[in-house]
Amino acid sequence: MNAPYEIDYETIFRFAPVGMCISVNRVIQSSNDALTQMFGYPHGTLDGQSFCVLYPTMDEFLRTGHRIIPIMNARGRYSDERIMRRANGELFWCHVTGRALNCADPLGAGVWTFEDVSEKRPVSAELTPREREIAAFLVEGKTSKMIARETDLSPRTVEMHRAKLMRKFGAATSSELVHKLVGMTR
Repeated sequence: MNAPYEIDYETIFRFAPVGMCISVNRVIQSSNDALTQMFGYPHGTLDGQSFCVLYPTMDEFLRTGHRIIPIMNARGRYSDERIMRRANGELFWCHVTGRALNCADPLGAGVWTFEDVSEKRPVSAELTPREREIAAFLVEGKTSKMIARETDLSPRTVEMHRAKLMRKFGAATSSELVHKLVGMTR
């Protein structure tokens, strides 16, 4: 049975309700309207740009790329929640999912989606780049030892960052910190 209309994949991509892009080697080849609106850029201006323009700092862009490779090699896809940066400098929590078109080249050609989760998880404290990284791992439920392995830090250094986060968010326990990071009130 034929559909009563022709499927136009370019229109579907452009008007999808979630931010999407096609990338090659972490450079955006084509982005949809939802992505450019989410990050506060005019339509089409992200095309040809490195993903680094979406990160709070170059260091966070580089560390995330380093972290993605082994996960993409093992699973063929990557997903996390992290703090990203809009064109006006505003920081916000974003759920990011990506899939390489060729599993042997994890940062080569790929399809990425971005979902703004700032309504349920506002960025409410001034965080350093390392604190943002640790916060993202804590939200994933990772322990200090797991975070230390993934970041090449000592568990003690991770604990130090966790303690700073607890002070900044006024959390008495690690569980309370995670609840505050994900925007839940207790």
